[in-house]
Amino acid sequence: MTTSSQKPVTLRDGSIKATIWSNQTEQGKTFYNVTLVRTYRDGETFKETPSFGANELLRVSRLAGKAYDRIAELKAESKDADNGTQH
Repeated sequence: MTTSSQKPVTLRDGSIKATIWSNQTEQGKTFYNVTLVRTYRDGETFKETPSFGANELLRVSRLAGKAYDRIAELKAESKDADNGTQH
C-alpha cells in the first residue's frame, strides 16, 4: 500500500501539463510518478486528455525533461531533509 505524501507539483507549457505525484511506501521509501495531459476547452468547460498532436510532441518531450529534473531536485531536497540540512 502507498500513500500520497505531499501536494503534487505541476509544470506547464501552454496547454500541456505535467503533474508530479509523490508517494510513499509503507517502508517509508518515496517514489514519483508523472502524468502528462493536454487541457482544452469544450464550450465553457475545460477538459483534459492524454492525447497529443504531432505538433505538440516536442513540447511534451521538453516538459517531460523538466519533470525529470524537478524530480531530481525533490529527491535531493528530501535527502537533505533526512540529513537535517537546510538550503
